[in-house]
Amino acid sequence: MTELAPSLVELARRLGIATSYEDWSGREVQVNENTLVAVLAALGVSAATEHDRNHALKAHLGAFWARPLPPTIVGRAGDQTRFWVHVTHGAPAEVWVELEDGTQRFGPDSGPVQVDNFTPPFDLDGRWVGEASFVLPTDLPLGYHRLVLRSGDYQTSTALIVTPDWLGLPDRLGNRRAWGLATQLYSVRSRQSWGVGDLTDLADLALWSASAHGADYVLVNPLHAAAPPSHKVPMEPSPYLPTSRRFVNPLYLRVEAIPEFAELPKRGRVRALREEVQRAAGRLDSIDRDSAWTAKRAALRLIHRVPRSAGRELAYAAFRNREGRALDDFATWCALAEKHGVDWRRWPKSLRHPYSPGVAEFAAKNPAAVDFHRWLQWQLDEQLAAAQSQAVRAGMALGIMHDLAVGVHPTGADAWALQDALALGVTAGAPPDEFNQLGQDWSQPPWRPDRLDELEYRPFRALIRTVLRHAGGVRIDHIIGLFRLWWIPDGAPPTDGTYVRYDHEAMIGIVALEAHRAGAVVVGEDLGTVEPWVRDYLLLRGLLGTSILWFEQDDAGGGPLPAERWREYCLSSVTTHDLPPTAGYLAGDHVRLRESLGLLGRSVEAELDSAATERAAWLAELRRVGLLDDGEDSPERLILALYRYLGRTPSRLLGVALTDAVGDRRTQNQPGTTDEYPNWRVPLSGPDGNPVVLEDVFTDPRAAELLDAVRAITAPKTT
Repeated sequence: MTELAPSLVELARRLGIATSYEDWSGREVQVNENTLVAVLAALGVSAATEHDRNHALKAHLGAFWARPLPPTIVGRAGDQTRFWVHVTHGAPAEVWVELEDGTQRFGPDSGPVQVDNFTPPFDLDGRWVGEASFVLPTDLPLGYHRLVLRSGDYQTSTALIVTPDWLGLPDRLGNRRAWGLATQLYSVRSRQSWGVGDLTDLADLALWSASAHGADYVLVNPLHAAAPPSHKVPMEPSPYLPTSRRFVNPLYLRVEAIPEFAELPKRGRVRALREEVQRAAGRLDSIDRDSAWTAKRAALRLIHRVPRSAGRELAYAAFRNREGRALDDFATWCALAEKHGVDWRRWPKSLRHPYSPGVAEFAAKNPAAVDFHRWLQWQLDEQLAAAQSQAVRAGMALGIMHDLAVGVHPTGADAWALQDALALGVTAGAPPDEFNQLGQDWSQPPWRPDRLDELEYRPFRALIRTVLRHAGGVRIDHIIGLFRLWWIPDGAPPTDGTYVRYDHEAMIGIVALEAHRAGAVVVGEDLGTVEPWVRDYLLLRGLLGTSILWFEQDDAGGGPLPAERWREYCLSSVTTHDLPPTAGYLAGDHVRLRESLGLLGRSVEAELDSAATERAAWLAELRRVGLLDDGEDSPERLILALYRYLGRTPSRLLGVALTDAVGDRRTQNQPGTTDEYPNWRVPLSGPDGNPVVLEDVFTDPRAAELLDAVRAITAPKTT
C-alpha cells in the first residue's frame, strides 16, 4: 500500500482519526487514503489534495487559538482538572465558576487557580494571543456548571461538567448480589395485549418475578421509537435500528391503561379492534407489528380526541415544557413521515431540516397531527413511570433496566432532527473479526465528536437522562463506541473503514453523572474486539461489563474459564439475544440455522463438531464443580446447572433469559440476516415451539424452578 502523505497523517491525528489499527489477529493494518479523505469530509474537512490538507491544518490551528475557552470542560469530583484560556497577550484573565444552583466560586480560596504555562504567544492574523492555564478546585459539586472568563471588557463562558469519579452499584443494593430477567418485550404477549408485548405486560412481569421469586430487575430490549409503517414501508422490526433513541415506540402502549379510555363513548369499537388483532396473531408464528400498530393507532386516535380534565391538561403541559423543542421536532417528523414517507432525505427540500420555514409552516397547518404524536409520548412516559413504580413497590432494588442502542436509522427522526450533530456521508459499523470476517455495516450515522463538544454534549446528555428517567439501570450496547467507533464511507465495504476517537472521559463521565442522579446502575456491553485498557477504565469508573457464559474461555489453558476467575463488576448470563436460547444452543440450533441461511464459513459437519466439543467441555466443567451428575444431560437439568454455575462466579449481577425459563429454543436474532430469518419477530414459545402467553409463564413449574434456583445462589450467605 502507498505510504500516506505526512500532511494527511497529521490532519487525521489532530481530528482523532486512526491512520492504522491492529486487527483481530494482531496484524497492523494501514488505512487507505480514500477512507481518510472521506472520513475527514464527514467532519467538514476537505483533504483531497496537499493544498487542501495544508489549508485545513492552518485553519484547525487558527480555530484553536481563536477560541477563548475549550467548548466543554469535563472534570471528575476530587480531581484538580486543568484547562486553558486564550486572551490577547499581556491582557488579564479572570476566571470563576457559576454553579448549577446559581452560586459562584471566585478566587484562590474557592475558585479556579492559575498555574504555570510557558506556551509562547501565537500570531493570529496580527493579534498576539497568549495562553494561560488554571486548575479547578477539587471540591466542586457534581453537575452541569458554567466556567466564566473575563478579560478587560470581554466576557464569555463555557460548559463545565463535574462527573463522579466512581459510580458503582446503587446504595439500595448494598453489598449483595442481584439477579433479574432479560426479555424481548414485544415477544412477551398476554391475553390482554394487542398481539405485541406492552408496558402493562412489562409491569406484570416485574411484579411476578419480584414478588414470587425475588428478582431485582427486568432487562428489556431497546424500547426506542420505530418509524411508523408508511408508503408500503413496514415498521422496522429491529429494536437496535430505531428512528429515535430519545423517544419511545407507541406500539408498547396499553390502550386500556390510558385514563381517558374510561371516558371514551366507543369502547366497544376499541375492544373489537383488539380482538381482531388477537385473532390474527393467533394464526401467525411471528410478531406482526404493522397489523398491531394499525389497530392500536386507530384506537389511540379515538382516545386522543377525548376531552381531558383540568389536572390532566396541567400534566400534559408540564410534560411538553419539560421535553421542549426535541419533542416538537420528533412529533413533527412523525406527522411529516405519515404524509411524505419515512425517508426525510426524499422529502421536498423545504422540509429536510427541522429549522426550515417549510417545517414550521407544516406544523402550523397540521397542529392535530403533530399533537397526536406528542400526546403518544406523554402516554408512554406515564406508562413507563407506572411500570418502574410497580417494579420497585414489588420489591425490586433496581426495577426496569433499559437498553440503549448504538445509533439510529439514517432516514429517521433523530437523523433529521440532529443532522447537524451527526456525521453524514459515513456509517458506523465494526471491522472484520474472527466471527465476521467481512466486517459489519450498521447503516447508522455516528455522532460527530467535534460537534458534540461544541454543543456541550447536550444531545447526548438529554438522551442518557431520558433513558434513565424511569429506570433503575441501563445497558449500553457496544459501549466501546463511546471510546472509538468504526466509520465506513458511504459506498465502501466495512473492510475500508477506520476508527474515530471520541472523548470517552466526557461521554462516560456524563453517563456516570446521569446514572448517579437517577440512582441507577450502568452495564456496558463490552464483548467482541475491545482494547484491554477500556475494560480497566470502565472498572475504575464503576461501570459494569458483560460476561456471556459461552464466550468465557480460558485463553491460557483452553476450555471454559473457571468461575472464580470471572469478573466481579459485570452482569453475567448464559446467553444473549444474538444466540439461540440455551436449549437451542446446546442442541446446535445455531449451527443448523446458519447453515440453512448460507452463513457458514466451513462445513456444517465441522461446525457441529466444534459445537459438540464446546458442549462437552462445559458438561465436564459442570461435573468437575459438582453441579451435574454423570449421565445427567437433559436440557432442563443442563440449563439449571449452567445458571447455578453463574452463582460460583463473583459477578455482582446475574441475568436469566426468560426464554430459558420457559424452555424456548428459537433465536430472536440471527446476525448477518435481515428478512432471511424473522429477526425480532419471534414470539415467546415453549419447548414444543408453540407460543406461550404471559399468564402461562406465571404458572410454569419449569420457570419457577429455574428462577428459584437463581434466587438461592444470589441469597446472602448466613453464618
